[in-house]
Amino acid sequence: MATYLIEIGLEDMPAHVVTPSLTQFATKTAAYLTENHLDHGAITAYATPRRLALSIASVAAKQADTEEWVKGPAKKIAQDADGNWTKAAIGFARGQGMTPDDIEFRTLKGVEYVYLHKQTSGQAAATVLSGLIDVVKGLTFPTRMKWGDFNFEYIRPIHWLVSLLDSEIVPMQLLDVTAGRRTQGHRFLGQAVDLAQADDYAAALLAQSVIVDPAARKQRIREQIAEIAETHDWVIDLDPDLLEEVTNLVEWPTAFAGSFDDQYLDIPEAVLITSMKDNQRYFYVRNHQGALVNAFIGVRNGNSAYLGNVVAGNEKVLTARLEDAAFFYAEDQKLTLAEWVAKLDHVSFHDKIGSMAEKMQRVTTIAGLLADHVGLAADARADLLRAASLYKFDLVTNMVGEFAELQGTMGGVYAKLAGEAAGVVTAVAEQYRPISADGELPTTPVATLLAIADKLDSLMTFFAVDLLPSGSNDPYALRRQAYGIVRMIAAAGWSFDLAQLQPQVAAALAAAKQTFGLNFAAHAGDLTAFMQDRVAQYLAGEHLRHDVVDAASAVGDVAASIKAAELLQAHAEDADFKATMEALGRVVRIADKTPVTGLVSPALFDNDSEAALHDAVQSVQAAFTPAPSEANYQALRGLTAPITTYFEATMIMAEDPAQRQNRLAQLTQLAKLIHQFGDVTALIVK
Repeated sequence: MATYLIEIGLEDMPAHVVTPSLTQFATKTAAYLTENHLDHGAITAYATPRRLALSIASVAAKQADTEEWVKGPAKKIAQDADGNWTKAAIGFARGQGMTPDDIEFRTLKGVEYVYLHKQTSGQAAATVLSGLIDVVKGLTFPTRMKWGDFNFEYIRPIHWLVSLLDSEIVPMQLLDVTAGRRTQGHRFLGQAVDLAQADDYAAALLAQSVIVDPAARKQRIREQIAEIAETHDWVIDLDPDLLEEVTNLVEWPTAFAGSFDDQYLDIPEAVLITSMKDNQRYFYVRNHQGALVNAFIGVRNGNSAYLGNVVAGNEKVLTARLEDAAFFYAEDQKLTLAEWVAKLDHVSFHDKIGSMAEKMQRVTTIAGLLADHVGLAADARADLLRAASLYKFDLVTNMVGEFAELQGTMGGVYAKLAGEAAGVVTAVAEQYRPISADGELPTTPVATLLAIADKLDSLMTFFAVDLLPSGSNDPYALRRQAYGIVRMIAAAGWSFDLAQLQPQVAAALAAAKQTFGLNFAAHAGDLTAFMQDRVAQYLAGEHLRHDVVDAASAVGDVAASIKAAELLQAHAEDADFKATMEALGRVVRIADKTPVTGLVSPALFDNDSEAALHDAVQSVQAAFTPAPSEANYQALRGLTAPITTYFEATMIMAEDPAQRQNRLAQLTQLAKLIHQFGDVTALIVK
């Protein structure tokens, strides 16, 4: 058994690319070795900004030998009437690297077929491993670039390749780079080193000031920061995303502490944190009372030599940013909220849709409609409408112009300074939530309704002007916004049926003269289906059966769809689930194909099963609650026997038109109840 090392040496990659690229490299390499029948042990993955590397332990000397029977054409096709081999047989044998003399006949289901007993000797490990160059070429990245005269794209230019099986170089080449045993140490603290053995990799680079194990680098950073914090009696928030990013920015980390003038602590905390964490990749510092301290911790890619110069340089850069922030903060407070809001008349939301001021007008109307829909209390409703009337104002402030990532956050800060109610402040600050698939949700009903109204307006207006997402193309993040609505509705438990809400919203906007020429009916059906897909996405993320997801996502109301899915999943293993769903599904198939509205006339019944089912449905209908519930499920479950008896005794498509219509009306009435749980015909029952 041998150790194999492969390393891709690159120019510095963006930090956010390093970890996913390493994971992809390891996964694809493991798949390649499995497909090529080369046994191996553990795969250890290494990465720095300048390299992606894998060390594969216990690599077998050669592929396992394989033996298989390969089936060819039927005998009657392989031989002519005189027993001579046909072109089909000759071609089949040649394609397997054999001759017709190697053919045997075997009978399969009464028919004789041509078979070849194929034995393949495994190739040497080095031969198989050289094919990993295709894995290297096939790695995918969010952005790619070309260099030199090569018509080849990669995350960054490739400068070296290492490919060692123990001490033997495994040949491979990519563009003008030939694999060898030479790797590169730290850009400033180390030098190139020739590896005698694949197993020497981590130790040899450690001697050249490179820690190739990301976990070891991360732990070193943790320990250094903890030591600094203890020395100064500080409390450090080790943000995991920032720690991951910093780990992938350095090869030899050295943490250091810096400071800034305490006058800048008068700037809002969010601005300070953004300046340090997001802009400079510093860890911010608090005291034991939770207040920010005028200090930060950074991590350099190097050792402690001349660290004082590094600290001074970083302090200078941060001070410049904080000076700008202090200036913008002071300037912004010279205008009132009303003056900022007035500026939104001249800010475009989208050239096909209108201004940001027009969007706020629509959102205010939508928010009011939603407030009534969910029964929001009067004082909360007032906060919601006030927030909706001004919530985008910070987009035109100096601070957001400089720190775009603070939009919403600064709106909350300025709204509070202006004396707005706490409910208004929170809603303005949290308007963009959730900002990712698993991002934080708004924390109050008012903030939640504002966020929903804002996203619903975006969805309806972009669909109205025919700017629908297609394939992977979603430039306005409409999928994320729709999914955010689903998550917020799921958390709040409010009714939200987009098919019903859209015309209500359109009517309310028309009454308020706020349609601004938009045709909200143009793609209303498409938007409903789009939201239904997001509901299915949400349910799939809850680890529900895929058929349950398909069934429940057909419910129009988001909250009802989620509840229906939970109930169907909970009962999917019941002994009578199959019988229940088959009975209910049979009703739905017939009723949906030929729906008949109107009253059911018991006078037209001609057998006891019709009356029994009618009485049972009337009883269920009287106690049926508007939203899916355990009681509703059990009520439908109790109809299994009368439905089964009904179909055994009743011909639905009777010759008498009146009788036929009456029976279809009876099934349609029942199907409406069943549809509360979605499309039960999508359920897979065995």
